[in-house]
Amino acid sequence: MRKTLVAANWKMHGTKAFAEQLLAELNSGLESDDCSAEVVICPPFPYLGVVGAAAENAEQVALGAQNLSEQPSGAFTGEVSAEMLLDCGARYVIVGHSERRSLYGESSELVAAKFAAAKGAGLTPILCVGESLQEREAGNTLKVIAEQIQAVVDLDLGNTWQNAVIAYEPVWAIGTGKTATPEQAQEVHQFIRQQLGEAGPATQILYGGSVKAANAAELFAREDIDGALVGGASLQADEFIKICRAAD
Repeated sequence: MRKTLVAANWKMHGTKAFAEQLLAELNSGLESDDCSAEVVICPPFPYLGVVGAAAENAEQVALGAQNLSEQPSGAFTGEVSAEMLLDCGARYVIVGHSERRSLYGESSELVAAKFAAAKGAGLTPILCVGESLQEREAGNTLKVIAEQIQAVVDLDLGNTWQNAVIAYEPVWAIGTGKTATPEQAQEVHQFIRQQLGEAGPATQILYGGSVKAANAAELFAREDIDGALVGGASLQADEFIKICRAAD
């Protein structure tokens, strides 16, 4: 049976003091609530050590990163490799977030290469897929997502989806306050699971896009939604804990 996974994407927010305070509140709240969800915290790179140290003392909190290089090492100034992330204690890494695709021009082929780099090093990639508002209005949602998934399949990694997570994040819902209805999200999650073939039933598929405590339970209740990739709400301890508790 698939467990609920809630991943926090802090994006480019916070300070060391902020991270330490937020983690202390999260650890305290999650332990006292006996939350059943798996929790991943993905801070900015400078705070991987802060979160990693806190995760060592928390049974259900794992460290993740927001991005990585597709290269194993070399003269790539400003990049961070999968091996480095592992060395910091990371277990997960986000690849292909819509902001990486739209703001930094990451193609599906590059995202697939990053997915492969993560898998090859023993990290669990959280592959983000999703459509823009224009693509949804044109009726191309499923086509776009199928193409984003196919870029990974084309690498023929073998057991591609074992120890991997997918996050459906409609671009039009990220940071806008808009959320796909549970029916819209379920439709896409079901489609993604079908695209994965035999691996579909075992693969965790998360929803991302203005997830809040107010809508988390209704989303998690859908058959093919296994948790959430949370942005802004993950920066507020009480709100994020309530999202995690929605798994119960």
